[in-house]
Amino acid sequence: MATVEIPLASRPQRFSVTLDGVQYQMRLYWLDPAQCWALDIADRFSTPLVNGVPLVTGADLLRQYRYLGFGGHMIVVSQIKPPDTVPGWTDLGVTGHIFWVS
Repeated sequence: MATVEIPLASRPQRFSVTLDGVQYQMRLYWLDPAQCWALDIADRFSTPLVNGVPLVTGADLLRQYRYLGFGGHMIVVSQIKPPDTVPGWTDLGVTGHIFWVS
């Protein structure tokens, strides 16, 4: 089992990442009413796969999307106590991290 951290910054962003040999386009953005970060994932051709996934801790973000063929698990981890603290506006990439586990 391999674990890879997806490098992030505390700002809305779009980036490309290759996970287990598959290229994805990702978009991270802040949902002000919910006070949380959300994630959109598209394939390498920018065809949307999943949209609006809230970055919460303690769960595999992609579990409910297994039928789409994701080859791993995406997990948000917080270095702030308690460990289920959801990353805030300035925390993503600093104390809140996203890991891909294959």
